[in-house]
Amino acid sequence: MNTIGEATLGELAQSLRGDLVRPGDEAYDEARSIWNGAHDKRPGLIVRCHGVADVLKTVEFARSEGLPLAVRGGGHSIPGFSTVDNGVVLDLSPMNGVRVDPGRRTVTAQAGALWRDVDAETQAFGLAVTGGLVSSTGIAGFTLGGGIGWLVRRCGLTCDNLIAADIVTADGQYLRVSEDERPELLWALRGGGGNFGVVTSFEFRLHEVGPTVFAGLVFYPGEHAEQILRTFPRQAPDELSVVINMTTAPPAPFLPEEVHGKPIVAVVGMWSGHPEDGDAATRPFRTLAPVITDLFSPMPYTAMQTLLDPLYPRGMWNYFRSAFFDNLDDAADSLIPKFAAVPNPVSELHIHHLGGAMSRIPEDATAFAARNRDYLLNVVARSADADGYPAAVSWARAATDSLNTDASTYVNFTGEASEDRVRASYPKATYDRLVSVKESYDPSNLFQLNQNIKTS
Repeated sequence: MNTIGEATLGELAQSLRGDLVRPGDEAYDEARSIWNGAHDKRPGLIVRCHGVADVLKTVEFARSEGLPLAVRGGGHSIPGFSTVDNGVVLDLSPMNGVRVDPGRRTVTAQAGALWRDVDAETQAFGLAVTGGLVSSTGIAGFTLGGGIGWLVRRCGLTCDNLIAADIVTADGQYLRVSEDERPELLWALRGGGGNFGVVTSFEFRLHEVGPTVFAGLVFYPGEHAEQILRTFPRQAPDELSVVINMTTAPPAPFLPEEVHGKPIVAVVGMWSGHPEDGDAATRPFRTLAPVITDLFSPMPYTAMQTLLDPLYPRGMWNYFRSAFFDNLDDAADSLIPKFAAVPNPVSELHIHHLGGAMSRIPEDATAFAARNRDYLLNVVARSADADGYPAAVSWARAATDSLNTDASTYVNFTGEASEDRVRASYPKATYDRLVSVKESYDPSNLFQLNQNIKTS
């Protein structure tokens, strides 16, 4: 950044409606921080965009000056793509407007919106789209990578409900993307990540959900983990999404003191059908072993969407790794020893039960192609700071490797940006098609701080 003259930077600052933050500015340290504390980088400048015009100017500036460009929505990127040393951070967080059209059952949200923003607006009309499991997650990266949440079995992935988008491409074009306008680019945005430009707004199809759902958690002793995995019901109605969480009991008031700090299995789920049917629909998942505490009950959909927020505070060191698989019995053989070897109380093994609506979409209909897999393992490896972090990362890698699957992974739950992990996220035909779209819209690979699709 030292080679860029003050006059050039001053010209950029004058052209912006938003804010230009530089090293030494009072706001710099707060502006450069992101949710994942494992990535402490020092950008050369941060542009807090207040509109599309600011995005256009920032993309042009980074391209013309040959600077690395990081695009930040909610800032939850596990590999740290939301920031960069010495380059430009294009911060979309001020662009967080949400507009619902209840008649058409659609919502248009700017790319800086968080899921809590979208849920608050859509639930005013009893509508929703598959959103993040943590409400502080940004909608942009979550959608572009697929989007697995509590409505995935009933409504499909978030990207399945993406019907249009506005995007700024590497050459400075501002494009509308839909089924009728540039459908191949829309196909790529549905799971292909941030490879093709800066999406400034998303339009989603909405579904009737809530305002009350039947949801919560049931806790079992950790010594019953194998029994739970082997007796876990393989079939469920589309209205029910469930996650198995093998973790350590926190010192929470709703858990008996005698289990605090001990291995525990939490089955977390949401029934989004008629609330009065929820108790019967979830009961098979709440009677898998002796119960410590059962917290399933009717609750607002927005409460379920924020239920896990306290467990994922800003600033912890996070590393995720994932693997799709089909056989829960085989997974039990692999994962029970890894559960016993968990490196610290805040690292966990999550098993997402998939299927339902997401499985009925043809594999080639979107860039997200892992449609026929029954389960997704997400290894959440964390530490409060640098101490213990390498051990947590090693444990996460060993856990996914132990499954001996075909190495297919979920781009939103991938802690590193290695080329082999990116390729493993897509079938060859899908990857080759993504390369073709990348060559059309970003041949110079300006947008490379993502799970990068490399041109030939």
